[in-house]
Amino acid sequence: MASVIRAFIAIKLSPEIHQRLKDVNVLLKQRLPGALIRWAPVDNIHLTLKFLGDVSTANLEMLAKILQAEARQRQPFEISVGELGAFPSAHRAHVIWLGVQAPAELNTLQQGIEGEMARLGYKAEDRPFSPHLTLGRVSRNADTQDFTRIEAALNVTKVGFLGAMHVKAVHLIKSDLQPSGGVYTGLLEAPLKS
Repeated sequence: MASVIRAFIAIKLSPEIHQRLKDVNVLLKQRLPGALIRWAPVDNIHLTLKFLGDVSTANLEMLAKILQAEARQRQPFEISVGELGAFPSAHRAHVIWLGVQAPAELNTLQQGIEGEMARLGYKAEDRPFSPHLTLGRVSRNADTQDFTRIEAALNVTKVGFLGAMHVKAVHLIKSDLQPSGGVYTGLLEAPLKS
C-alpha cells in the first residue's frame, strides 16, 4: 500500500438521488455536448465536507478515530437536492452544480470536521462552506463564446427539487486519480449519533 493517499470526507447520496442525477446529467450532456465540460461520473457524485488531499497512511487510524468521535456528537438530519447553479456564476461558469438545502446541523457537522482536521494539520478552507454537488467542470480552454453557450444552456435547464435523504453517517473516501477520472474507495463510515 502507498504511504500517502488522496482522501476526502463526504456524505454519500441515496440511490434515489443518484438516479435523478442521471436524468439531469443526460439532459445537460444533450444541451452541452462535446469536450467543453468534464462531467463527473454520476456514481461518484457526493457532498464533500472536507477535501484532505494527501494523507499519510500512518495517520489513517488516528484520523478515523477523530472523525468517528466528531460524527458521534452530531444528530442525524435531512438534506434535499435541487436547483442548478454554477461557480462563480452562470455568466462565467467554471463548475456546474446542484444545490443542497440542509438545516444548521450540516454546517455544524462540517465546521466540526473542519476544526478537527485543522488541528491535525490539514489546511482550513479559505471560502465559507457552500453545500453543493459538482456535476461538471468547464474546460480551462473555454472562450467567451463557450461561456455564453454554457450560460444559455443553464438558463433554459430548470432543475427543481430532486429529492431528500436522511443523513446518518459521514464517510472517509480514498481518491485514486486515473486518466478516466477519480476512482473512489470507501475507507470508513462514521455514524452520526443514534
